[in-house]
Amino acid sequence: MDPGKLREFFMRGVVMCVQLTPFKENEDVDYEGLRENTAFLVEESKGEPLVLTPVGSTGEKYAVTDEEWRKIVKTVVDVANGKIPVVPGASHSGTRVALERAKYAQDVGADGVMIVLPYYHVPEEDGLYLHYKRIADALDIGVVPYNNPDASKIYMMPHILKKLVETTDNIVAVKENTPFIPTLYEHIKTVGDKVPILQGRGEWWFAATVFLGVKGYISGYANFMPKISFDLLRAGLSGDFPRVKGVMKKLDPYEEFIAKICKKYGPSTTILPYPYVSSYMIYAVMKATMDMLGLKGGRMRLPLLDLKEEDRKELEKIVFEKLGLEKVKQ
Repeated sequence: MDPGKLREFFMRGVVMCVQLTPFKENEDVDYEGLRENTAFLVEESKGEPLVLTPVGSTGEKYAVTDEEWRKIVKTVVDVANGKIPVVPGASHSGTRVALERAKYAQDVGADGVMIVLPYYHVPEEDGLYLHYKRIADALDIGVVPYNNPDASKIYMMPHILKKLVETTDNIVAVKENTPFIPTLYEHIKTVGDKVPILQGRGEWWFAATVFLGVKGYISGYANFMPKISFDLLRAGLSGDFPRVKGVMKKLDPYEEFIAKICKKYGPSTTILPYPYVSSYMIYAVMKATMDMLGLKGGRMRLPLLDLKEEDRKELEKIVFEKLGLEKVKQ
């Protein structure tokens, strides 16, 4: 899909599913499991606006080797087979390495790439702008900047994003992770008519900010309950806020369980209102959920930890009784 068409696809409203990477008991990548999970999403998204994003933060991108990264991207692209867009995470703090990854994704047939802000060393404004411009100008596919201050400790302010959008042709969307709603709105006001702004913090934040003009959201839950994710998207974009509230009320027990687990496994020092915002136990909970449903969640790869058996029983009750999910028919 060329960047112009991909931008239009995003602008109409999407759920961007950040795929979990399944690992076997020995922590090897479960490629067959990944194929099964991707096939499930392709089937469940018929007629729905879904974008697949493997090897992002949710996919434990930091924990996979370069060879594994390439094989994961190619596996998802091959299974999707043009039926739904694939926009893998291709991030690296070094511009040259990020571009090398992005070119590989392009070569194997990805529709775009998602690139997080440079991390560890903090670039100045011009360096941040040039990081994205050099990558975008070297590609024929779409680029989705991932504006994530939590992970990178820097932030792309609206005027930098505006300059980037005005000087490149293939910025197709922005994954926006600011915890400050006025800043989110500034991005929407500044470039939202040209490039869609996506809520990067998932269902809860989409429900709280869709009225400002975000065009969709990034979801880990879509890995295993895509129908609920699509229902929330449609309700939000159509302005059906009672229905939005109904979907969120249904998700409450799951959200509360995640918050409790994040606190139990290690109290968060975040100043944000939900402890799981800065805790990665959410990934372990989602992987355990996938296993319960007959998908391939698998284990976490160190240094992240798995959900303990003592907590799985409570989760199972929530998944089947509160959420009303059913096992996947293979």
